[in-house]
Amino acid sequence: MERTASVSTIKGVGEKTQKLFGKLNIFTLEDVLEHYPRNYEVYEAIKPIRAIEEGEVAAVYVQPVATLEVKRRKGLTLTTGRIRDKSGDLYVIWFNMPYIKKQIRPGTTYILRGRVTRQKQGMTMEQPQIISREDFEKRKHVMQPVYPLTTGLTNNAVSKAVAFALKNVEFSEDYLPLEIRRAYDLISYKEALFEIHFPKSKDSMIRARRRIVFDEFFLFILAMKKIKETKKQKNNFCEITEFAHCKKFMEQLPYQLTNAQKKVWEEVKADISGDYVMNRLIQGDVGSGKTVIAQLALLATAESGYQGAIMVPTEVLARQHFESFQKSFAPYGVEVALLTGSMKASEKKLVYQKLKSHEIDIVVGTHALIQEAVEFDRLALVVTDEQHRFGVKQRESLIKKGYEPHTLVMSATPIPRTLAIILYGDLDLSVIDELPGERLPIKNCVVNNNYRQTAYRFIEKEVSKGNQVYVICPMVEESENLEAENVIDYTEKLKMELAPYIRVEYLHGKMKNAQKNDIMERFSAGEIHVLVSTTVIEVGINVPNATVMMVENAERFGLAQLHQLRGRVGRGNKQSYCIFMSNQTNKETMERLETLNKSNDGFFIANEDLRLRGPGDLFGIRQSGMFEFKLADVFNDAAILKDANECAKEFEDSGVRLMLKKYQHLRRKIEVYGEGLYL
Repeated sequence: MERTASVSTIKGVGEKTQKLFGKLNIFTLEDVLEHYPRNYEVYEAIKPIRAIEEGEVAAVYVQPVATLEVKRRKGLTLTTGRIRDKSGDLYVIWFNMPYIKKQIRPGTTYILRGRVTRQKQGMTMEQPQIISREDFEKRKHVMQPVYPLTTGLTNNAVSKAVAFALKNVEFSEDYLPLEIRRAYDLISYKEALFEIHFPKSKDSMIRARRRIVFDEFFLFILAMKKIKETKKQKNNFCEITEFAHCKKFMEQLPYQLTNAQKKVWEEVKADISGDYVMNRLIQGDVGSGKTVIAQLALLATAESGYQGAIMVPTEVLARQHFESFQKSFAPYGVEVALLTGSMKASEKKLVYQKLKSHEIDIVVGTHALIQEAVEFDRLALVVTDEQHRFGVKQRESLIKKGYEPHTLVMSATPIPRTLAIILYGDLDLSVIDELPGERLPIKNCVVNNNYRQTAYRFIEKEVSKGNQVYVICPMVEESENLEAENVIDYTEKLKMELAPYIRVEYLHGKMKNAQKNDIMERFSAGEIHVLVSTTVIEVGINVPNATVMMVENAERFGLAQLHQLRGRVGRGNKQSYCIFMSNQTNKETMERLETLNKSNDGFFIANEDLRLRGPGDLFGIRQSGMFEFKLADVFNDAAILKDANECAKEFEDSGVRLMLKKYQHLRRKIEVYGEGLYL
């Protein structure tokens, strides 16, 4: 079968299941093959209850002590009871699964499997699976893929679809010739696909992952090099030379710019007033003051008679920037407008007219800025905030609305310089490596589940002072096989644990934009006390009133991402705190997390992340938001990234090498990948 065949050709996939796959952007058999596992699960041997340690995922062979009870509490249906084996007993609880009562009867023995935590009633197994003896024996000691899912689609359904695709898709010749595979110790693409989905062992999975990650980096670098060839240094037709307003603006700031900010501003000034068009990336930690540099550049743009645009990833952030810029620029007669997707058609139309007639100097917006209807009179500066949240096409689409405008992109993701040069090779690099002096350092602690009740009481204390709290979970919904805290269930549990007056809500990336904006605005306004969220919050909003960040399953995140999340607090003048809750207490995990205790410096942490995360540490959550790689992670896979860059450089240096006949499959792959960068 062709790789482009529809998922509907898979046995058992009807119209309803096809729609569910569509929610995961899976439309073809190729999409199925490239829907990689997020994790793997191995069923270990059954354990006696007495031997289970807190935080462990274990299987037990037990009988219920009595008939399970079903009760309602704070809108939740709880199915609870005690189970027992010869060594001891254990409390069990299921959320919103009342039918479990009929499935588990006294006098019958069952295999239950789940994570055991310490709670008020003692050691508790939450939401355990009920597994037949035959099924358990079949799964024991086998690495089983755990896939990203959507509501209504089971892990088993995805697994069957992948098995079908692997069996029926016709694999063409490997587009990486044998000499490259040998030089960089890579297995064939076909073997990699089989082993990434259904590995024979951990070693075979690691080799498969290495091949797929190499491909992602290699194709990305070659595609980017091709894009850069069309972006040779261009003459500056938008000379921005008026800086009187900027001087006055800086004098009236309630604080002094740091030396790092001053240095970066001088670099930007030299670019926009120089001979060539600016293409610059500003890297700076959360709270380092990148936005004020963007403000200065936009103010100078308006003073010089041009227009500027700044594109940000969320509507709430756009609104916050708009209000701030409008207030700051009013004394200089600079007109600032907002443009977002949720605005009324009449409001958008008015902004379109005023942009075209140059009644607006600066526009702040989301993806709405790249719509065809948006036209400028004299666009001279395009600023992209949180660069890695936008595809190359989105940035290019905005740039094309002007005649060779200057480009300033900003990122709070602390990528080590060696990796940034590879990934952002088309941009000049500026780094703000200094935090404003008035910021209070965040107090951090790394703890295990024994600290949970203490953490809850601390959260209550902070809320009682009028402060707000973020709680980060790694998942949206309960996975069929993956044991980790998830946003929806955890929100309900937290409502039961915290005082009744505390308002708890959740936020995740699968929610509709209107829902997300509503939640974020209510949190920003102080109407929500505790916000339980996935990592979608890492580029969210500026809430100076938020003083506590608690991260569940912290061991499943990269250090750089944890640091990025931590940057959501400590944005006001109050003392802020970050609690990293870990289910694992092994030496390597604790050493890695302790790095966050030692330093609040994102670049130090990013380098430590590279040093401490070995090639075997593949089961955690990848650094989300780091470019649009399906499997690759610039931190976890830094060594592979460097190999891929070296290989790509050989092609670039040889000039004609890529044009040889034996590389025709690779040429086509680069073209297809390059087109994908523009989506």
